[in-house]
Amino acid sequence: MRRVVITGMAGITALGKDWPTIRTSLQAGRTGVRRMDGWDRFTGINTRLAAPVADQSFAEHYPRKKTRTMGAVARMAVFATERALSGAGLLDDAVIRSGRTGIAFGSSFGSPPPVIAFAELMMNGASKSLNATSYIQMMSHTAAVNIGLFFGITGRIIPTSSACTSGSQAIGYAAEAIRFGKADVMVAGGAEELDVTESAVFDTLYATSVKNDTPERTPRPFDKDRDGLVIGEGATTLILEELEHAKARGAPIHAEVIGFGTNSDGHHVTQPQAETMEAALRLALDDARLPASAIGFVNAHGTATEWGDIAEAEATHRVFGSRMPIHSLKSYFGHSLGACGAIEAWLGIEMMREGWFCQTANLEAVDPRCAELDYVMGSARQIETEYLMSNNFAFGGINTSLIFRRA
Repeated sequence: MRRVVITGMAGITALGKDWPTIRTSLQAGRTGVRRMDGWDRFTGINTRLAAPVADQSFAEHYPRKKTRTMGAVARMAVFATERALSGAGLLDDAVIRSGRTGIAFGSSFGSPPPVIAFAELMMNGASKSLNATSYIQMMSHTAAVNIGLFFGITGRIIPTSSACTSGSQAIGYAAEAIRFGKADVMVAGGAEELDVTESAVFDTLYATSVKNDTPERTPRPFDKDRDGLVIGEGATTLILEELEHAKARGAPIHAEVIGFGTNSDGHHVTQPQAETMEAALRLALDDARLPASAIGFVNAHGTATEWGDIAEAEATHRVFGSRMPIHSLKSYFGHSLGACGAIEAWLGIEMMREGWFCQTANLEAVDPRCAELDYVMGSARQIETEYLMSNNFAFGGINTSLIFRRA
């Protein structure tokens, strides 16, 4: 079976657009969570916290003609993809338009603003802001489509719109496409743009943090004093490539994708199940042909929601026992929904390459209901490992697990 390597990685987050900048914040324990003063006008939600991408000036990089079909989610996806392709040395390579390059990319939704135009049409019989590109910006596969249009990619497109596993499923499905000879290169990742409606969804479930005056103190994954998640935004693209194809052109190799597992709970849309989470982790280990003892670190989904944290900790403990070091990057970036699986994979690989992993921000006392694990807290940890597991779990009971090997 063909081997799959990562030759390009890039993203945009609440803590910056490149690894050195993000690393500086992680090392300082600085998070991207902010109080959203503009949300004070919304009386229907309790939270005022989010982790926005502060600098979106990258949009000025593109001519208006190129961005007419893009909302913010697609622009961030295209920006991340451009930088990832450039890093892989593929930006102007003929393989991009050959039909042997494909796209697997996801978001939980498209851009919310065009929804207003359609709602206005339905309520008033006419809409002042509806135009020919409104639906293209709104549709759930807008990021994947706009990446294809912008770079002229003519291979298969695999849109993944599975909420919090959109980015991780995209990476897994992209790897499978290359493994089984359907592509030589795949653009893979996820994106999400911040909108108050996303926070409202979790607010109605009493799942958002309401520590509105102390944004630096939340979210708190796995902590006994957690009070909920914080919504974030961003995008990340990984360029996956067949190993021999990458070697033949002398491409940089950052890591290898060796394991992918995904399944569903088949139980409830919002009640996580430790049993099927555990099964997803074991599927990834089986796919990688590795024993659990080979994994040196786990990137947790770690949303800072009560039952999510407890179920995930239990599933992880069942597979690895209490020895496993684990952290949650959502404590820094918030929950970026469709983007989180890709962002966390990217940053996890960067940390694995450097041999250190940041602590979970704001984690001071582990919830005793969370199974015993080696929670990285207080300060970063020097850990040399050949294998990293990155896990994500989504609304609808969708579970994913990815395993990467250090290059």
